[in-house]
Amino acid sequence: MQYLAGGGEDPLKGKLEILASAAKYDVACTSSGTDRHNDGTGTGNCFAAGICHSFSSDGRCISLLKILFTNECIYDCKYCINRASNDVPRAAFTPEEVVRLTLEFYRRNYIEGLFLSSGIIGNPSLTMELLCRTVWLLRNRYQFNGYVHVKAIPGADPELIRAAGFLADRMSVNLELPTAEGLRALAPGKHRKNILTPMRQIQTGIRENQSDLVVYRNAPRFVGGGQATQMIIGATPENDWQILQVTESLYQKFELKRVFYSAFVNVTGDRALPSLPGGPPLLREHRLYQADWLLRFYGFQASELLDESRPFFNVMLDPKEDWAVRHLEQFPVEIRRAPLERLLRVPGIGVKSARRIVAARRNADLTFQDLKKIGVVLKRALYFITCGGKMMYPVKLEEDYIVRNLTDVRERVRFGSDGMTYRQMSLFDDGRFTGAVSAAEQRQAAAGQF
Repeated sequence: MQYLAGGGEDPLKGKLEILASAAKYDVACTSSGTDRHNDGTGTGNCFAAGICHSFSSDGRCISLLKILFTNECIYDCKYCINRASNDVPRAAFTPEEVVRLTLEFYRRNYIEGLFLSSGIIGNPSLTMELLCRTVWLLRNRYQFNGYVHVKAIPGADPELIRAAGFLADRMSVNLELPTAEGLRALAPGKHRKNILTPMRQIQTGIRENQSDLVVYRNAPRFVGGGQATQMIIGATPENDWQILQVTESLYQKFELKRVFYSAFVNVTGDRALPSLPGGPPLLREHRLYQADWLLRFYGFQASELLDESRPFFNVMLDPKEDWAVRHLEQFPVEIRRAPLERLLRVPGIGVKSARRIVAARRNADLTFQDLKKIGVVLKRALYFITCGGKMMYPVKLEEDYIVRNLTDVRERVRFGSDGMTYRQMSLFDDGRFTGAVSAAEQRQAAAGQF
């Protein structure tokens, strides 16, 4: 921020430092899925916009101004840095200040939109009213057409949530913790019913709006980018099986666009919280993101990936590899004949590459070299596929053998003289993501081939 004319530092700078830092633990935002172009009368546009340093559906790296309206809060959640009993610097914007920041950052080409959340100041309805006022000013007084993601505050007046839905591109209601028991233990002021109520309201509003848009093309959009939620992982004792069941239920019952997972970071030191001697459970968070991808795009069900007898993911394998080695009776898959749904279950074959295989084999008998060009990650797939009845290399279809080769670099099959090179397995195998990125950015961009 700049200094104001006449001397003295801009007071917004101090607020921005506090409230941008306070927002970093909220990960429930992503590309909006909303397409809205500028009509020439306003500022900005919204075309596949999303979160800071993430990737939109068209491959662009995009950014948001991500802040809290205030970090003051009436609740005393044991895991939250902004809990009422925590002695931290407090600040609160006015709606006009958030508008000023958004427009000035946008005009400098720093951002493409706004992610606005908040602690609870006064009561839920007052907080939601302030958020609505902020977005209303952006949309109506300044004709801002950029992407806006707003938190729906549990317990707020439904009319305020409805009003926000017609102003925002995406909304989210944080589930906070996977189970009601965990919420009662660590967030006694919050109730699961209060959280699910606005989630259901938003779902109903989206459905009704879709019907209205069929009849009235120019009807205003209600949460056009859908809704999302976030769960903290590792603060309470739920296992991966329980978390995945909750995730699947949210997708099926509330039609969410995304469920986000946030590895628990002990920022308050409360004695009711786990000590985490190994640090935040980042690898566990990553495996849950991978499993979430399998639920949404690969046709898997939670019951296929985990069960009561095996409630945690194998951290040494990604969930798709882990499922495959436990179901070797379904392999090998013949690339030239297998239907799309079977191709999607092969480790190393993603959604795009599976569709390319189906399209390409109509005109030619595919070879392993062709699969590499299509984008198949052969160092994972070669244990599970055949081309014309033949495997790429002589390998044993045995669980121990395959797991050993997938996890031990010294025993991994080395590619031969056909131009295919060997390298360590990575999240970024297909080369789409290069350069220096933070761990958080890697976790949120982990949409590679499984």
